[in-house]
Amino acid sequence: QLPLVESGGGLVQPGGSLRLSCAASDFVSDNYSLGWFRQVPGKEREEVACISTSGSKTSYADSVKGRFTITRDNAENTVSLRMNTLEPEDTGIYYCTARDAGYFVTAHRRVVHDRPECEDRGKNYWGQGTQVTVSA
Repeated sequence: QLPLVESGGGLVQPGGSLRLSCAASDFVSDNYSLGWFRQVPGKEREEVACISTSGSKTSYADSVKGRFTITRDNAENTVSLRMNTLEPEDTGIYYCTARDAGYFVTAHRRVVHDRPECEDRGKNYWGQGTQVTVSA
């Protein structure tokens, strides 16, 4: 069973919109931050957006702020990326990722961190990627 499976990529004209979805397997629980990265040939994979375990906190790359929106549904174990006003520079392979949020102990109980942190420290889960092409 793959940990993460993306869908929704495709070809769109500049100024158009796309919605990417990612279905997480059962072992990727709501104790994970979820996010999207993208990669183009010759460049390093870059973080696009990340959402905290509760879904209340998000972070975005400067290049997509105001255009992209990340959301998650913990009941359905999914994360989505709504992309508006797409530009040719948004072209790339988009990868869904999950990172264990970790926890701290207070009053003798574990509390999962609720921060939008998706940077890969070698233990993230990754999907296989979906191609997004923005071209006239």
